[in-house]
Amino acid sequence: MKRIGVLTSGGDAPGMNAAIRAVVRTAIYHKVEVFGIKRGYAGLLEGDIEPLNIYSVADIIHRGGTILRSSRSEYFKTDAGQNKAVQILNQWGIDSLIVIGGDGSFKGARALSKKGVNTICIPGTIDNDIGCTDFSIGFDTALNTALDAIGKIRDTTSSHNRVNIVEVMGRECGDIALYAGLAGGAESILVPEKEQDLDMIAEKLLRGKDRGKLHSIIILAEGVGNFQEFCNKIEEKTGVATRGTNLGYIQRGGSPTASDRILASRMGYMAVDLLLQNKTSRVICIRNNKYVDLDINEALEIKKDFDIEAYNIANVLSI
Repeated sequence: MKRIGVLTSGGDAPGMNAAIRAVVRTAIYHKVEVFGIKRGYAGLLEGDIEPLNIYSVADIIHRGGTILRSSRSEYFKTDAGQNKAVQILNQWGIDSLIVIGGDGSFKGARALSKKGVNTICIPGTIDNDIGCTDFSIGFDTALNTALDAIGKIRDTTSSHNRVNIVEVMGRECGDIALYAGLAGGAESILVPEKEQDLDMIAEKLLRGKDRGKLHSIIILAEGVGNFQEFCNKIEEKTGVATRGTNLGYIQRGGSPTASDRILASRMGYMAVDLLLQNKTSRVICIRNNKYVDLDINEALEIKKDFDIEAYNIANVLSI
């Protein structure tokens, strides 16, 4: 192995910088050159590459976002785009690539692997929708950001005797909604993995109102629908003033939690270590609190399990 390239692709996630730092420092420790590829696969196709050293990653472990920036590239999905990417990597003498991102980024890494590039993937997405790993970098930070916002929304909601529907991110995965709802004491949690019974939700809200409850919080995963539509339906069924809040991109920002920094640091170190062992086409995962690496094809086939036990507990506790 001569040179390692590292890129971040897809949506940014808090902790990506910590992973980049770990990759760079581990590579330098083993006297391996490392190069940062800007703006994901789009930057790779444009040759937007620069050498990284120990100073490049100083004071970034606590920073949100990604110093390498990120983007998406439709051209890279084509065979011509992938061939061009391999050509550019060869021009730079980069024979190994570490990709930090989600499923789409991993599929790009798999395509390059089939064309002879050594690849290692690190899961980085706030959605936590990668089936092969229990947690992805950025999820814990996004969860805590959502939880902090829910607390603030509860303050104003209780002042006005209202229901507030809080929409959180996650695409088709309801993990942020589920765990934010459980930790935040939400009355109801709407996720794509479970069918929603609005009549039952309305009945629960009215029971709470009858016993003197001053406010109610409903957590809505973005994959279920738009919060304003649900506000209208809930207010129609209950007669209770219902407002909505879409937390949006604040969930992607902010300084990563200790959990995300540790996860990113260990995965970044492990990615370089695997390459030093001449392993390729691997995805690093944490499963049952153990760090493991899986073949990329196997990893991409694993479906995300929904934590039905946590969902049921949340329903019991929200009576």
